[in-house]
Amino acid sequence: MASKFKSIALKVGIGILVLSLLFFLFLYFGNYSTGTRGGVVMKISKKGYIFKTYEGQLDVGTINDPWEFSVESSEKEVIDNLNNVQQSGERVRLHYEEKFTTFFWRGDSKYFITKVEKGGNAPSEEKQ
Repeated sequence: MASKFKSIALKVGIGILVLSLLFFLFLYFGNYSTGTRGGVVMKISKKGYIFKTYEGQLDVGTINDPWEFSVESSEKEVIDNLNNVQQSGERVRLHYEEKFTTFFWRGDSKYFITKVEKGGNAPSEEKQ
């Protein structure tokens, strides 16, 4: 009887472990949404004590309410493009993936930039 209980407890434990792992993988790799935001990059910086992450702010045209984003450390081209447009002050369109949650080793924001498109006119400058 005791060995049957141990067998069932082991199977339940393994099942819980597998479900927990699948849930973590879903949160880590899954996207809640994808989209674009346009504006001027105000700040891009590498920060953190142990886990260095790239964090930035985009001025989307609202007063005192910048949009905050993160960039994966492996996205070197995106980081270089963000640094360039931040120094030049030109408008950009940022393509992002919104994650379900944040992890401290990954970044401060749920929004991760995947692509930077330079240029684009401000809404007041577009031809009608």
